[in-house]
Amino acid sequence: MKSLKTAFAAFFAGVMLMFTPLVGTAIAGDPIIDAAKAEGLVGERIDGYLGIVSDVDPSIKRKVDEVNAGRRSVYSDLASQQGQSLEDVARVSGLKLVERAESGEYVYDDSNRWVAKP
Repeated sequence: MKSLKTAFAAFFAGVMLMFTPLVGTAIAGDPIIDAAKAEGLVGERIDGYLGIVSDVDPSIKRKVDEVNAGRRSVYSDLASQQGQSLEDVARVSGLKLVERAESGEYVYDDSNRWVAKP
């Protein structure tokens, strides 16, 4: 069990080191998404993808889909490089994205519901 924890910690550290430079390209920084997050319309999900919190304009939905497609591509590349599953890489990234969410933004975590981050 201890070796499994050590292996996961090493995997997590490796993914985060590789993940950090890619944040600007597929993960964050879109003004439409940032505004939708600030308004409580869009939030980060623990699975590594953006989610729709409440009714949104179709243009915001398209942007969420675009960002999620970019994230999936990044996660897929990292998974191949690390010899891990796409879901594991996305989950590790999701944990970090939920942690980085701003106060008041919505996150979908292991409680299986949207909550405003304190």
